[in-house]
Amino acid sequence: MLVVDQYEGRVFDDYDEAGAHAERVGFPALMAAAVDAVAGLPDGFVAAGFSNGAGMAEYVATRRRCAGLLLFSGALPLDLLGDLPWPTGLRAQLHHTVDDPFRRQEWIDRVVADAARAGGHVEAHDYDGSGHLFTDPSLPGEYDAGAAELLWQRALGFVDGL
Repeated sequence: MLVVDQYEGRVFDDYDEAGAHAERVGFPALMAAAVDAVAGLPDGFVAAGFSNGAGMAEYVATRRRCAGLLLFSGALPLDLLGDLPWPTGLRAQLHHTVDDPFRRQEWIDRVVADAARAGGHVEAHDYDGSGHLFTDPSLPGEYDAGAAELLWQRALGFVDGL
């Protein structure tokens, strides 16, 4: 397993602060860093990401041959990543809470449509609640133990089935 550190060790207690940092660094630089970080992995890995990292995982999947893609609390239409095609046949899972303040249903719908056009399949899973990072127990205002457990069951089952 490889965890890509997009922010070079920096952590944030505030979504606005994290978003401002990502914008300062720039999405092209973050996307390049994500691809560079996985350069040593053999093809066929599963790309995964949370929030902004979901978009970076998507980008990696357009640049490398991945076995599957897991997107947690984030999904970007491919035109926002440079109008890239969805990899032929790539399977993916998306996981969001219904009332996530950062959720954009139109983006989720576009990702599902992009995958379908390329012969891929996306399973979109919704969870009750409003937590953005609802799997993180260090965020008591967002964490949902039951939803997190179900997410991990689904995600691990997805990976086992690849």
